[in-house]
Amino acid sequence: MESSAICSSSRYQPTQLKRIEAMNRLPTLALCSTLFVAWTPVVADDSDAIAEVRCTEIAFSHSVENKDQVAFAALLDDDARFVGAAALRGKSSIVEAWSVFFQENGPELIWRPQFIEILKSGDLALSRGPYRMRSRDETGDIVEEWGTYNSVWQKNEQGEWHIIFDAGDTASDSLEEKLTLLIEENAGKCS
Repeated sequence: MESSAICSSSRYQPTQLKRIEAMNRLPTLALCSTLFVAWTPVVADDSDAIAEVRCTEIAFSHSVENKDQVAFAALLDDDARFVGAAALRGKSSIVEAWSVFFQENGPELIWRPQFIEILKSGDLALSRGPYRMRSRDETGDIVEEWGTYNSVWQKNEQGEWHIIFDAGDTASDSLEEKLTLLIEENAGKCS
């Protein structure tokens, strides 16, 4: 039997059947829509989240600038990874490798975020910007090197940001003036 014969023998016309089928799907569609909205995480205004990450990144830099190893370690995720000349895996390895920056006459390191991007989920962020490292060569002269860092931050269940990945490029002896100014300007509301 042809489909047109089935439809013509029905008390409903084909267009009416389509409307009835669509109406029968409405409760399911409404339920799915409600569940989707209920399970969609609410993310604060991006500018608030960006400010949080910006201030956390600056606090991370301040921990090194102020030679505060405890504050530095507090912002590291237990399973963090830092990639440079070698991959450092885990908080203790990173703290040990970075201990030179916390010594009295150790190199000085400062960085500031230039770009911050946060996923819609609101729990993962990328921070990127310039860094400056000052150290002394074998004759005692100050050597200044510049580069760019990349940090990936993750927000934990308590709403705190911790760094999970960090990497930087090879340092050079100069940087664009606008990036130099970013390092030298006041940290603003975060200081």
